[in-house]
Amino acid sequence: MVDTSALTGEPVPRQVNIGNEVLGGFINNNGLLTIQVSREFQDTTVSKILDLVQNSSSKKAPTENFITKFARYYTPVVVFAALFLAIIPPIVLAGSFQEWIYRSLVFLVISCPCALVVSIPLGFFGGIGVASKNGILIKGGNYLEALNDVDTVVFDKTGTLTKGVFKVTEIETENEIDKESLLKYAAYAESFSNHPISSSIIEAYGNEIDKDKVESYDEISGLGVRAIVDKKEVLAGNSKLMKKYNIKYNRSFAEGTIVYVALDGVYSGCIVISDEIKEDSKKAIDELKSLGVKRSVMLTGDSRVVGISVASTLGIDEVFPELLPDQKVEKIEDLEKQKSPKGKLLFIGDGINDAPSLARADIGVAMGGLGSDAAIEAADIVLMTDEPSKLADSINIAKRTKKIVWQNIIFALSVKFAVLILGAFGIATMWEAVFADVGVTLIAVLNAMRVNIY
Repeated sequence: MVDTSALTGEPVPRQVNIGNEVLGGFINNNGLLTIQVSREFQDTTVSKILDLVQNSSSKKAPTENFITKFARYYTPVVVFAALFLAIIPPIVLAGSFQEWIYRSLVFLVISCPCALVVSIPLGFFGGIGVASKNGILIKGGNYLEALNDVDTVVFDKTGTLTKGVFKVTEIETENEIDKESLLKYAAYAESFSNHPISSSIIEAYGNEIDKDKVESYDEISGLGVRAIVDKKEVLAGNSKLMKKYNIKYNRSFAEGTIVYVALDGVYSGCIVISDEIKEDSKKAIDELKSLGVKRSVMLTGDSRVVGISVASTLGIDEVFPELLPDQKVEKIEDLEKQKSPKGKLLFIGDGINDAPSLARADIGVAMGGLGSDAAIEAADIVLMTDEPSKLADSINIAKRTKKIVWQNIIFALSVKFAVLILGAFGIATMWEAVFADVGVTLIAVLNAMRVNIY
């Protein structure tokens, strides 16, 4: 049994046999593996992950900054207009040079872009600050701004929408044995095993195990365990174990890892072990849809049955299972081509295997509480509490920030253009010019401070 979670995100260990391919990054859980090397380091999956992280960020579409683009044209136009106002009217029209130079100076004071230069970055800083106060770390104002245009959200499954830990989720019994007794015999039989599935059964049992009651124990590689507990023969393992001992059993179609249990050669039931869905995952999907997200997609390295089940439970539109990291990136690139021209694609994940996808998406969101360092490093936004519902909070904060920033832009430009025209005709004096500059700046700054109220 090998742990593939670092690469695929799949929480349940995978069984490998002679002739199966194992990848660099798999962890051997039990037994001796003799492995033939088939590729050099630069061709390994781990190497490809590193390469994808390093090169994917160069493919990001930059978010345009309105003020930078506006200032590129605004400043030279205003300066040349002031020069024109100081020189041309005294020559062509009536009036002294002193009067028109005064008007041009009023014009320059009014046109000073302090309100925009100060209040707009302050609005984004406030948005980033209130997000961090809510456990959301945003690595730049451009990512906060980009959240307003998210129309496609792509989820990893394990550790993002699910808890990424084994837990007994169902117990099925037969032949007049109750669930507690079945779980007890299974826990005693598994008590000498260090397998993650064994640990989850023991944890579900919850009582102290007297190992003196286990008279013999035999771990059968790839099948399960056989033990004598209180003079009863207990078999606990997969369907192959039941077939090996010629035990007639009823196959379970429950979603997850199935541990079949037989007592004294008679099938007694099964224990279902699966990954738990996080409490707020459903809420997160519903809130994102209410915020205007048009498409939700789940990419996972887990099996098709499990992937479809989780997606169906949470109401996710599409699911693509059994993917390796490089295949996830390919799928994200396909989804990028399908989104709207102005829309942004957001990917949220937590593992090493998610780092390339986080780097490739327009906006990468990592789980910071339990997420890997590679994922946090590659992401643009980090959710420190590991709650998917925080994603909706971050979009709400982004929308509020954008609304306040545009209020400041419209207010500042409206006042300035109105007073500029009055100044050009000599109606506005330096007092009005000072208000149009400093006064408007102070009002815009006070308005920007409202971002912190969330």
